[in-house]
Amino acid sequence: MDDEPERTKRWEGGYERTWEILKEDESGSLKASIEDILYKAKRKRIFEHHGQVRLGMMRHLYVVIDGSRTMEDQDLKPNRLTCTLKLLEYFVEEYFDQNPISQIGIIVTKGKRAEKLTELSGNPRKHTAALKKAVDMTCLGEPSLYNALNLATQTLKHMPGHTSREVLVIFSSLTTCDPSNIYDLIKCLKTQKIRVSVIGLSAEVRVCTVLARETGGTYHVILDESHFKELLVHHVSPPPASSGSESSLIRMGFPQHTIASLTDQDAKPSFSMAHLENSSDPGLTLGGYFCPQCRAKYCELPVECKVCGLTLVSAPHLARSYHHLFPLDAFEEIPLEQYTGERCCQGCQGEIRDQHVYICKTCQSVFCVECDIFTHETLHCCPGCIHKHPAPSCV
Repeated sequence: MDDEPERTKRWEGGYERTWEILKEDESGSLKASIEDILYKAKRKRIFEHHGQVRLGMMRHLYVVIDGSRTMEDQDLKPNRLTCTLKLLEYFVEEYFDQNPISQIGIIVTKGKRAEKLTELSGNPRKHTAALKKAVDMTCLGEPSLYNALNLATQTLKHMPGHTSREVLVIFSSLTTCDPSNIYDLIKCLKTQKIRVSVIGLSAEVRVCTVLARETGGTYHVILDESHFKELLVHHVSPPPASSGSESSLIRMGFPQHTIASLTDQDAKPSFSMAHLENSSDPGLTLGGYFCPQCRAKYCELPVECKVCGLTLVSAPHLARSYHHLFPLDAFEEIPLEQYTGERCCQGCQGEIRDQHVYICKTCQSVFCVECDIFTHETLHCCPGCIHKHPAPSCV
């Protein structure tokens, strides 16, 4: 371990002399100091996005959940398993909101084995339902990091070269029971350009450090539930693409939702392709999305056509994946005392009472801190710029 940087050995260094961070104001209150800490936490993520970085728009991600007996520990309430599954439900929703043409699969490892909870799929409801059922899962034995990664590799290695291959491991145990040398598997993961990131729930584990470092992923150990959620959100945005990733033109279909008229005598209700694997979906319907290539019907987008393999998406799905490539620049931060203009937020139209104002460098519109964060994390475009340069109206 002597070849590792010093900072990885001193993870507890951030807790030294923490009482010196809090400063009293003239009245003896700590409120101003606490507000400053919260403000810096809000602004931190805005500066993490860098433009002109090649990102993977189509992602294939396997989430590996540790189902060993350590998941019954109650340092996270009510226990580690329940807390993890609830946060993963939120993660799945955010992931597909920001990466609508990507896919997720879930693997559980316990009792020295690994099994797929869900296959790679772009349907968030399928994963959310599986996570809700997993709350009643029995935690037992030790996890097998080797078996879980090997199971994910069997699918990811067949993914196209232009896609991003990722594995996110939620690891609670301090041990792993592997049938073979895991360092050989790490070399295989590196060769196949599969990026593995780990979120630890207990303490730093040497093999996880090597795994993340060699494959280009990240490794963090949580501090509490809020930090756990923050680390998961960090994996919502696509990682930088590897230099060896291929560039490829991908055929896509953009079907319109069509509904046959009830007065049309030739209209006949039909099943969607989703009904073949899930009988709980709506049965015979008159409308849906029809593949422009083979005319197979689907109830929702995005989806990969089961008949001809064409990727079916809508224009908003593609736009939401595209905005990661050109993130909105951070607004200029100016202390409120130095700002002489109008103190009215252009976003919420309220009076700015924060310590700073935030000005768009392009349109010079002024925003409060809450609208600044909402603009960068949700809208991904400046309302002031859109107002001054509206899109041309359709003729």
